[in-house]
Amino acid sequence: MESVTQEAHTGTVARRVTIDPITRLEGHGKIDIFLDAGGEVERAYYQIPELRGFEVFCLGRPAEEMPQITSRICGVCPTAHHMAATKALDDLYHVDPPPTAKKIRELIYNAFMLEDHALHVYILGGPDFIVGPDAPKALRNVVGVIDKVGIDTGKKVIAMRKRLRELIAHLGGKVIHPVFGLPGGVAKGVTQDEIPALRQLADDALEFARFTLGVFKTIVLANEKYVSLITSEDFTHRTYSMGLVDAKNRVNFYDGMVRVTDPSGKEFAKFAPAKYLDVIAEHVEPWSYVKFCYLKQVGWKGFVDGAESGIYSVAPLARLNTSDGMATPEAQKAYEELVATLGGKPVHHTLANHWARVVEMIQAAEKLREIANDPLLTGKEIRTLPTEKPTVGVGIVEAPRGTLIHHYETDERGLITKANLIVATQNNAGRISMSVDKAAKGLIHGGVVNDGLLNKIEMAFRAYDPCNACATHSLPGQMPLTLRLRNVSGEVLRVIRR
Repeated sequence: MESVTQEAHTGTVARRVTIDPITRLEGHGKIDIFLDAGGEVERAYYQIPELRGFEVFCLGRPAEEMPQITSRICGVCPTAHHMAATKALDDLYHVDPPPTAKKIRELIYNAFMLEDHALHVYILGGPDFIVGPDAPKALRNVVGVIDKVGIDTGKKVIAMRKRLRELIAHLGGKVIHPVFGLPGGVAKGVTQDEIPALRQLADDALEFARFTLGVFKTIVLANEKYVSLITSEDFTHRTYSMGLVDAKNRVNFYDGMVRVTDPSGKEFAKFAPAKYLDVIAEHVEPWSYVKFCYLKQVGWKGFVDGAESGIYSVAPLARLNTSDGMATPEAQKAYEELVATLGGKPVHHTLANHWARVVEMIQAAEKLREIANDPLLTGKEIRTLPTEKPTVGVGIVEAPRGTLIHHYETDERGLITKANLIVATQNNAGRISMSVDKAAKGLIHGGVVNDGLLNKIEMAFRAYDPCNACATHSLPGQMPLTLRLRNVSGEVLRVIRR
C-alpha cells in the first residue's frame, strides 16, 4: 500500500504531498507534489530514486553473455531484454538467423507479450477500472479484481498466464531468465510432435484475448464515467509517437523499422535500428536517476507537449498511433473500433493505453496461432554460425511497455567496450513526468487531497506500465545530484552539488 505524507511549512498554507512508494508498477518510485499558499499545485515530480549500473558492469564482459546478463535487469520483462540483446548480437557479428530461428524467436516473443499484457490488464492497471479509481485501497488489487469479475475469470487469467509462461520455459530454457537466444539463431528447435499442443495453446490464447476485450468493453467502455475520465484533458498530451513497424507500417513487436509520427499523425522519421542515435538524444534532470529521451531534430524544450517539443511516447497507444494498423485481422478490427470511438488518429489520451494493450493482446494471440501453423517452425536449420569479427551491434524490439534499444561495441576479441541501453520507460520518461504533473494540477484544488484523488494521479503513470528498475541505467558520475539542507521551517540553509 502507498504511504502518503503531507508536510506543511510553518506560517503558510503551502504543503508538500508525497506518495511513497507508488504502487502497482515494476521497480520503485515516488511522487512529490508541491502546493502553493492557495492549495493549488505548483509542480508534481515523478521521481525514480534508485540507481543501477548495468551499462557499467557489462564492460569487459564477453558479448555473448549479454542476453543472460541484461535479462537480470528485470524479472517482469526479461524476455524483452534477452531478445533485444540477442538481436544486437546478430548485428554485432554480422549474421542473419535462418527463417526457422526467426519464427521460433517470434513465437516465444508473442507468447511473452500476451502474458505480460495480461499481467497489467488484470493485476497492475486493471484494478483502477475494474474495481474503480475511488475504491478503497484494500480492494484496488488482484483480490478486488477477482471479486468484481468472478473467481472463474480469475482462474482463467492465472491458468492462461501459467500455460504461456510454460511455453516460454519449454522453448526458452527458463521463463524468468531465458537462455534460447544465440548470435545467428536459437539454442533449441521445435519438433513436429510439439505442434498439436502448441496449436491448441494458440487457439486457447486467442479465445482468452477475445474474452479480455469483452471484459474491457463490459466494465470500462460501458461506463460513461470511465470513458469521460479516459478522454479528459487531465490525462491528455499531444506528443510525438514511436514504435516498430513492418514493411506495411503495421505494428510489429519483434522486428522492423522504427517509425516516429508527429502530434498530428504525420510521419516524422523512419529509421533502421542502427541509426537510432541520429534521432534520439538523452537529457538529465537533477531530481531523478532516469534519463529523459527526446527527438534530436526537435530538441529538448522542457516538459511541454506539442510539435515544438521533442518529447515523445512509446508503449501500446504510441505503437497504434505510429502504425497504419495492426498486422492481424481481429486485432485490426479492434484497433479500428478504438480509433473510431476516441475520435480518430492519433489518440493522445494517456489512459487509452489500457485499451490499446488489449488490442495488442489480440494481435499477439493471432500471431501465436499464425506461427504455430507455419511449416517453417519445425525446420531443422536453427542457427547461422558467426564467422566475422564483432564490431558494433544494435538490437531493437518492442517491449510490452514500448521501444527497447540495446547497443553494444566490442574489441576484436568480442569484449564489451561500450553498452548503451535505452528502455521503454526512458523513452516515456518525459511524457510520464508531464502526465503526473498535469493530472495533479487538474485534480488538486484548494489543498483538498484524499486517497482516491491521489490514486487517480498514480493512474497517470500506471497507464504506461512503467518499469523503473529497467530505466535507471545512468552511468555513475554522469548524474548530477543536489542535496538541500533545510531547517524546521523549510528554509534552505545549504545546497551541495555533485
